[in-house]
Amino acid sequence: MTIQNNISDVTARIEHAAAECQRSPQDITLLAVSKTKPCEAISEAIEAGQRQFGENYVQEGVEKIQYFSHRNDLIWHFIGPLQSNKSRLVAEHFDWFHTLDRAKIAQRLNDQRPSEKAPLNVLIQINISDENSKSGITLAEVAELAAQVATMPNLVLRGLMTIPAPETDYERQCAVFHQMNEAFEQLKTTYPTVDTLSMGMTDDMRAAIHCGSTLVRIGTAIFGARQYHQ
Repeated sequence: MTIQNNISDVTARIEHAAAECQRSPQDITLLAVSKTKPCEAISEAIEAGQRQFGENYVQEGVEKIQYFSHRNDLIWHFIGPLQSNKSRLVAEHFDWFHTLDRAKIAQRLNDQRPSEKAPLNVLIQINISDENSKSGITLAEVAELAAQVATMPNLVLRGLMTIPAPETDYERQCAVFHQMNEAFEQLKTTYPTVDTLSMGMTDDMRAAIHCGSTLVRIGTAIFGARQYHQ
């Protein structure tokens, strides 16, 4: 299967899941997770019409953004955990940041965002399954962090993101995603800029879409298994 075929397949799956719950597929963004993948693979995805890409590693992501800097139609999302000492690179190069979980990082991104760039779109990461190994805050902490982000002129609060614990049972997937959607709907009532609920990956995309996801992060189903360099 080529990357073009894979994107067609994933797009069809999104359309089918949206139809099942009477949603428009246009309301669901496909984010191609290109971490560890070479620029040639991204070029193939671009040829297939894909324009939004997600990267987990700062340096690798910046190199790819620079490689494709001749194009002005690509949108780059940073979706991995971020150490304070790498925040400047994210602030200077990326369009979106999905993993905000503390005010200190928000302040650094705000202060380091170049004035000639549009404000950085940020999502607050929720550790919905309360896993020690994962970043993110609890749903109870969302209001406070959202209020802090709202005061920062170089950031725009766009919504929430989560990576739940792996779960194969559809009903249990939905139970977790419903909690996220409730929090998302509540946040929308306070902040008019909030329009994005980033949840759902290759294995739980259907449940996420049924529960209101507006952005699914798909890597394996597009690019194949990840290649980690030794």
